[in-house]
Parts: sequence; structure tokens; C-alpha cells
Amino acid sequence: MIKKQRAFLKWAGGKFKLVDAIVRHLPAGQRLVEPFVGAGSVFLNTDYANYLLCDINRDLIDMYSIVQRDPEHFIGLAGELFIAANNDSEFYYNTRKRFNGAKDPLDRALGFLYLNRHGFNGLCRYNRKGAFNVPFGSYKKPYFPEAEIRGFSKKSQRAEFVCFGYEQAFELLQPNDVVYCDPPYAPLSSTSSFTTYVGAGFSLDDQAILARSSRQTAFERGIPVVISNHDIPLTRELYRGAKLEVISVQRNISQKGASRKKVDELIALYDTETADNVINLCQ
Repeated sequence: MIKKQRAFLKWAGGKFKLVDAIVRHLPAGQRLVEPFVGAGSVFLNTDYANYLLCDINRDLIDMYSIVQRDPEHFIGLAGELFIAANNDSEFYYNTRKRFNGAKDPLDRALGFLYLNRHGFNGLCRYNRKGAFNVPFGSYKKPYFPEAEIRGFSKKSQRAEFVCFGYEQAFELLQPNDVVYCDPPYAPLSSTSSFTTYVGAGFSLDDQAILARSSRQTAFERGIPVVISNHDIPLTRELYRGAKLEVISVQRNISQKGASRKKVDELIALYDTETADNVINLCQ
């Protein structure tokens, strides 16, 4: 069995636990395109010749580009932040303030990694003014992901990182591409979603546009698209015509640890065939 490679970021909704199920649905191709790369677990655990990795989060994409070019310099500087004396709420909030005022991409990348590993629950959240606003996480000993950064950098030599939205990413598709979409999930209820990952968030209209673009890309251009999302009536309706698989996964759906429970997720595959078969798998 090949050991799965972990991302170096903590990420709410990360796909490490779902990688095996997702990979089963990804067809062969020359290049994998991810319009919502996030922490990059699918990128790290697939084997395409090339990758186009997109996200609207400029901090994320700039950090990945820096890690791609010079991982050792980044690791050396970042390691200085991951000492016991810096695992402190005062240091965290001072770092968050400096991050929000920083302009230099390297300074922001270092701050982004520190905040990611020391902030609450792996959240990446900005307010309407664009300021990172995740509170201190109070973890006993935040992990410094040195090995994971090196692994990411090595794999990223096959990748191109771009700060694009999903609609721009679809415009860049080429024959023999495969697309994997991990959008911000549709809310399980009217009170269960958090807003402002970046900018104005991902609306229900965006969910519908993404589904329509995926259908058209597969059926009209012959480029397969795989999408992950919550298994709710809305997504069942949006993904009509796709092949669906239901996966039960452990999710922390509230801030209370006691509220962790299994939640059904959909993996939808649009390809040149139309199928409505649903396979129920429990993990």
C-alpha cells in the first residue's frame, strides 16, 4: 500500500480522508485541474503529468509559489516562528495584526502558515475588509510541518499555481484535462455554514453555475469533472446527470467536540455518459 501524503496546512473540509474515494472517480488524463485547490490533498495523492492548481485566496497561492521555488529558505524562516514561546495568545494576535498589514508576499506567507497552525480549527477566514480574523486555537504544541512542506515542494514542480476563480479556471481547460472541484460546501442547514472564506463567499448561485459548467464541460467538450459536496436535496438536484457516490465521513459540524458525527457527502462524476446510479458506501 502506498502511504498517502499529507498536506502541510490544516484545512477545514480538507480531503485527506476522502482521497481514496475521490481518486477512484478521477479518469486518466494529462493534467489535473483544481479550481479550488485548498490544502491540496488530492493534488498530493494523484499522479498526473501536470497540474493547474487554482484558488481565489491570494495568500494561499502566493505561499504555494514560494514553497515551490525555495522550500529550504521558507522552512528556515518559518521554523523560527514555531517555538514554544510563540504558542501564546498575545504573540498570535500580534502576528495576526502584522499579517493583516503586511504587503510583502514572503512575510504574508510566513504569517499565513503560523496562523494556520496556531489558529482555531484550521479555519481560513477573512472579514469584509479582507482582514484575517480567526481566533487563537490554544493548542498544546502546534506541529511544524517541515517534511510535508518539502514533499509539497517536490510534487509542485509539476504544477502551475494561479489565483483565479472557478469560472476562469474552466476557461483554461484543454483537451485531455481532468477537473476536480472541491467548492465551499452547500450548507447542511440555514445555520450551519460559515461565511467569508475570501471576499463575498460562495453563494447558492455559484453552486448552480458550477454544476452547469461541469455538465457542459463534460458533455460538450469531453472533459470529465468530479465534484465533492454535502449530500442534500439541493446538490442531488444540481448534479442530475452525474454518476453519484455517497460517502459517510466524520465531520466536526459545530464548535463543540461532542457534535462530531458522520455526515453524508456526494462525489459526482460528469463524463460523456449519463448515469443516475448511486452507490452507498460507509466508512
